[in-house]
Amino acid sequence: MQRRVFALRKSLVQLRRVVLPMREVVNTLMRPGLHLINDPLAPYYQDVYDHVLRATEWTESLRDLVASVMETNLSVQANRMNLIMKKVTSWAAIIAVPTAITGYYGQNLPYPGFGRESGFVTSAAVIVLLSALLYLTFKRKDWL
Repeated sequence: MQRRVFALRKSLVQLRRVVLPMREVVNTLMRPGLHLINDPLAPYYQDVYDHVLRATEWTESLRDLVASVMETNLSVQANRMNLIMKKVTSWAAIIAVPTAITGYYGQNLPYPGFGRESGFVTSAAVIVLLSALLYLTFKRKDWL
């Protein structure tokens, strides 16, 4: 879709480059003081001038429409990116808890339960409990 929008925008810019100067050309030809056109042909030139004005307005209108489509597409992409970033951040927070706890218990310093089986059980229980709590919290907030 994005390629089609860019191609359409490019086509509209090319059309605008052709149509916009035509307004000045036809307007110059129709000036009463120059006497470049005969009186019987004046209505036809006026009609051409009206068509040129209409084409210019339509070109500007379509350019604005294509610009708004592009902005909308970028907004949708940004919203998708925000949802993905929420999920990645949530999983990073959940993974950070076991990393922090195992890092604390992996030190060569005495800690509660050092050298006993209860220290391992405590650290494993804290890891599971906090990870589950974070998972449920993020799930409830619809981040996962």
